[in-house]
Amino acid sequence: MDKIILIGGGGHCYACIDVIEQERKYQIAGIVERDAIIDAYAFGYPIIGSDEDLIGLKNVAPYALVTVGQITNSTLRKDLFNKLIAIGYQLPTIISPRSYIARDVVVGDGTIIMHDALINSGSRIGKNCIINTKSLIEHNSIIGDNSHISTNAVVNGGVSIGNGVFVGSNATLVQSRKVPDNSFIKASHLYVGSNYE
Repeated sequence: MDKIILIGGGGHCYACIDVIEQERKYQIAGIVERDAIIDAYAFGYPIIGSDEDLIGLKNVAPYALVTVGQITNSTLRKDLFNKLIAIGYQLPTIISPRSYIARDVVVGDGTIIMHDALINSGSRIGKNCIINTKSLIEHNSIIGDNSHISTNAVVNGGVSIGNGVFVGSNATLVQSRKVPDNSFIKASHLYVGSNYE
């Protein structure tokens, strides 16, 4: 298996590790933390360096995944993704074998699809996204780059979500609506914004 390093060792990283282990496409070489404590471990994997070590670590693993979570905004995840691309890492899509993705769905680089997510036909998922556990993305919806669809959120058909958007747990987005870039939709909040354009 090809080796991959994970960037960020917090709670979201733990969930990503479980998906990567079940997908069985990549071997986790270690975790990079902002303030690395060498010889420490997270979820059984070694902390192998800090952000400053990323150039050298490309010799350890050609693949990387941003495993920092996203709630308040997407800036950190976006900056890390762009830095990894500039260094020359490959950022694969990671897809849980327990998810369902229709055969014509397009998923961008560096995106992770978590357990029990469901993405229906005609949808497009951008780069560096989190499609979290048990989220539902209905037909012909668009999710922009660097966005996070949280646990059990529902994106109904024909919704267009911009870049850097956070959709909270259990939120429901009404069909054929457009969500502007960098929007923050609270958990369990019914979004009835502008009609889809």
